[in-house]
Amino acid sequence: MVIGLVKEIKPQEFRVGLTPNGAAAYKTAGHRVLVEAHAGEGSGFTDAEYRKAGGEILDSAKAVWEASHMIVKVKEPVAPEYPFLREDLILYTYLHLAADKPLTEALLTAKTQGVAYETITDAFNGLPCLTPMSQIAGRMAVAQGAKYLETTYGGRGVLLAGVPGVEKGRVVILGGGTVGTEACKIALGLGADVTVMDVNLRRLAALDDLFGSRIHTLYSTPENIRASIAGADVVIGAVLIPGTKAPCLITKADLGLMKKGSVLVDVAVDQGGCFETTKATTHEKPVFIEDGIVHYCVANMPGAVARTSTLALTNATLAPGLKIANQGLERVIAADRYLAKGVNTYKGHCTFAGVAEAFDIPYVPPEELI
Repeated sequence: MVIGLVKEIKPQEFRVGLTPNGAAAYKTAGHRVLVEAHAGEGSGFTDAEYRKAGGEILDSAKAVWEASHMIVKVKEPVAPEYPFLREDLILYTYLHLAADKPLTEALLTAKTQGVAYETITDAFNGLPCLTPMSQIAGRMAVAQGAKYLETTYGGRGVLLAGVPGVEKGRVVILGGGTVGTEACKIALGLGADVTVMDVNLRRLAALDDLFGSRIHTLYSTPENIRASIAGADVVIGAVLIPGTKAPCLITKADLGLMKKGSVLVDVAVDQGGCFETTKATTHEKPVFIEDGIVHYCVANMPGAVARTSTLALTNATLAPGLKIANQGLERVIAADRYLAKGVNTYKGHCTFAGVAEAFDIPYVPPEELI
């Protein structure tokens, strides 16, 4: 199989879908690897390293797209990349289709085989290809919230750690999964007063076992959310329903309950966001202020720490990618129910229920199409 690696063109996205070591792994398995010139430079990988690993450097993304059987990326294609989508192509990347109707339509029209990192599961009901980025985003979320609390950015001017004689800042985390857990670690490390909310009582019990009396746990209801955000300095939206549009937990009207200059950090922005006022931002212009509340809604948070993120991501995505390349997607769909859950579009059909539900389009399980 011909594996293609292209440079990410989403604004301020410096990650890359394959390291030189990954390219070598595909090459050793008998595959040809095409690399767009300078694709890895944002993560610190040179063309010379890809050549040494057995990759072939091509001058343009167009050349790589057109000659490849499988494109390995990080982020979902953006509009200038839609013309490269085609029927005999496997696209292996984050897709987040439930929040992106134009891309969904483009993939279905082109009949591209879209395999989404974020919906691949494992035997432990985990999300192995999403977890590394969730860990990074969760850790970054608190740091960004603390930064934009500064008065110079329109924040309340609160130091999360406080100082002797001054109360700590209050952090409310909506969702106790991977993002929420990692955010909790960093918030506690900074010395903040932390509340974690979830609808899963077992998850709250696990967090209580992990962090003990250092955090508050609270069952997530609309009433409890409104009461908690009223006293918060930073609120982190960390709710994930795999492959499905994120639920809206804080409405525009709820902003009136919050203290002016407090900060909302929406880590669920890729899936549509869990705040009604969420609008995707970029690292170039990461925040906006609405009704006096600072919103940080960067859709590719881990892209700012590209070296760490690329290594963490490719540690998780290499083995499934090799399996697809070695066996072919049809055999994978038939034999591996966990990896098959990553198939979101196939031969012009929507093959992930959450995406179909988001846009009220027909859903067909991928195994019915092979």
